[in-house]
Amino acid sequence: MQPIQTGENAFLVSVMNYLKRSISLGGFPAELYEFLSRPKRVLVVSIPVRVNGGVVFFEGYRVQHNDALGPYKGGIRFHPEVSLADDMALATIMTLKNSLAGLPYGGAKGAVRVDPKRLSPRELEELSRGYVRAIAPLIGEELDIPAPDVGTNSQIMAWMVDEYSKIAGRNAPAVFTAKPPELWGNPVREYSTGFGVAVVAREMAKIMWGDIRGRTVAIHGAGNTGAWAAYWLENMGAKIVAVSSTKGTVVNTSGIPSELILKYYRRELEFQKLPGKFVNDPSASLYVDADILVPAALENAITEDNVGSVRARLVVEGANGPTTPEAEKALYERGVVVVPDVLANAGGVVMSYLEWVENLQWLMWDEEETRSRLERIMAENFRRVHQRWIQEKSWTMRDAAYVIAVERIYKAMKARGWI
Repeated sequence: MQPIQTGENAFLVSVMNYLKRSISLGGFPAELYEFLSRPKRVLVVSIPVRVNGGVVFFEGYRVQHNDALGPYKGGIRFHPEVSLADDMALATIMTLKNSLAGLPYGGAKGAVRVDPKRLSPRELEELSRGYVRAIAPLIGEELDIPAPDVGTNSQIMAWMVDEYSKIAGRNAPAVFTAKPPELWGNPVREYSTGFGVAVVAREMAKIMWGDIRGRTVAIHGAGNTGAWAAYWLENMGAKIVAVSSTKGTVVNTSGIPSELILKYYRRELEFQKLPGKFVNDPSASLYVDADILVPAALENAITEDNVGSVRARLVVEGANGPTTPEAEKALYERGVVVVPDVLANAGGVVMSYLEWVENLQWLMWDEEETRSRLERIMAENFRRVHQRWIQEKSWTMRDAAYVIAVERIYKAMKARGWI
């Protein structure tokens, strides 16, 4: 097992700087930063998996950041470059995201350092079940409710909820969210994060241009969030002119049909076969001449080194932490609006909350009703943040979102007598 490093992790440092700034801007006591700058609990696990006749041990984490508002909630990431520091940053963001959305959740995050594409289906299932056995004492429908993240999906959640149910000796659907519909999941969850990104982009486009129809969009990252954001933005009348993946970038000023982007995401179409000009550079979509840019891959995509090449007037963060503080400052100085991750990509956790409510009560809403509930919550969240941002003219939209989120957490902690 490699030694755990949390030192000068750029992503964690950025999140802490944003947090410290929001506490100062909101006029909260300085000691609040000491509470929120460190997680309440960290679990590091080692998971044995049989691979090619031998046993490989994979390092995993579950970070539980703050539970002042309710049970911990956050996804599980399978990725070869995850670190404990990344997980701590992501868990902090989840605390803020859940608070901003008005959900009865605290924040958590989980991860396993692995490239899931290099595992066979059997090995992936063994890893998924092993991770659940390792973290089982710390999760439960009223303790900590995991969900998918980068590198995980509904099938992995199905294996996980099945393993937990075996441990508990009962069906326990409410412990995991984003499950297949056959296992008490809701079909909206598959596209909820991308749908939420599209709703927030639509609301901001109305303010900036009067409508989103006819606006051009570049998508950086054709995973679940990026592919479904493309689909719903197209349905709202926008045109997708660029999309990227780890393979490269496709640019087409005439438009790239979102159904084809979804086919790539589902591994039904090779990326290079998307219509348009192929560029052997995954970052090229960041620099396309488009009205709206959706960075939907990983953190630190837009930095002070490349921000000068970003040409969009509106950046809607589909990924967590895709814009560094230095880059965001440069964008605002040029008049570019950045809708922050804690607001823009909250559709997934809002939908997870709706699924959790269904599971706790053993009821089901249909897809249309569920999507309508999700849309209302996302639009209202946007309006609250935008209104606060307009009031505080020197703030960024992220400042407004963070202050609103921190205020709710602070009030809950104060009421409990923690601070």
